[in-house]
Amino acid sequence: MAQDDKAAKAAQKAAKQEQRAAKRAKGKATRGQIREAFNLQRKRDKKLIPYMVASVLGMGLLFFLIGLLWRGQWFMLVLGLLLGAVLAMWIFSRRLEGSMYDEVGDTPGAAGWTLENMKNTLGIVWITKTGVQANTNMDTVHRVVGNPGVVLVAEGDPSRVKPLMAKEHKRVDRLLAGVPIFEVYAGEGEGQVRVRDLQKHLLKLPKNYQKDEVYSLSTKLDAMDARARSGQLPGLPGGPMPKGAQNMAGMNRRMRRAQQRQGK
Repeated sequence: MAQDDKAAKAAQKAAKQEQRAAKRAKGKATRGQIREAFNLQRKRDKKLIPYMVASVLGMGLLFFLIGLLWRGQWFMLVLGLLLGAVLAMWIFSRRLEGSMYDEVGDTPGAAGWTLENMKNTLGIVWITKTGVQANTNMDTVHRVVGNPGVVLVAEGDPSRVKPLMAKEHKRVDRLLAGVPIFEVYAGEGEGQVRVRDLQKHLLKLPKNYQKDEVYSLSTKLDAMDARARSGQLPGLPGGPMPKGAQNMAGMNRRMRRAQQRQGK
C-alpha cells in the first residue's frame, strides 16, 4: 500500500514537472516569435522605433508633470512609463497587423486568414470555418457564426462566387430557419469590403445572440457538415472527386466483386 502511494506521488510529481516544462517551452517559443516579428517589422518599418520610444517617453513625461501638482511626480513617472510601454506594444501590434495586410493583399485565402484571426472578447464570440464552398478557380466562401448570426464571406471573382454564396446560404437557411444570414463579399471593388476592414465590418453587425446561443448554432452547422461529408472517402476534401481517386475507387469495387465471386 505504501509503495502504491509512493508510486502515485512520484507519477503526480513527474506530471507536474512535465506541465511546467511544457509551459516554459511554450512561453519561450512565444517570446521567440514576438522577438522575430519585432526584428522583421523594425527593418521594414522605419517609423516603428521612433513611435514606440515617443509613446514611452511621452507618457512618462505627461504623468511626471501631473504628479508635480501633488508632489507625487516619481510615482506618476513610473506609472506613466508602464502605461507608455503598453501603448508602445499596442502601436507595434497595430503596425505589424497593417504590414501583414499589405503583404497578403487580395491573394486567395486572405479573407479566410483574417477571419480565423478574429479575437473573442467578453460576450463576443466568433467561430470561423473556412472554405465551406469552393471551386477550382480558388473562389471561396467562408462561414462565421457569431453574435449577429451567420456571416458568409466570399472572396474571389464576384460572378463565379455568387453561385457558391447562394448554395451555402440555402444550406444554412434550410437548417437554421429564421436565423439572420449576412452576406459579405471581400475585395477592393464596389460593394465589397476590403480584407483589412473585414473585422471592423463584422463588429458593426447587430448583436442578435448571446455567447451560449452562438455555440449552439455552430454545433448544428457542424453536424450538417458532418452529414454532408459522410458519403465521401475518408481523408478526401469536399467537392468533385479527383480523377485519380475515382479510378482508385473503381479498382477497389472490382477487387471486392472478384473476391465475392471467388468466395462463391
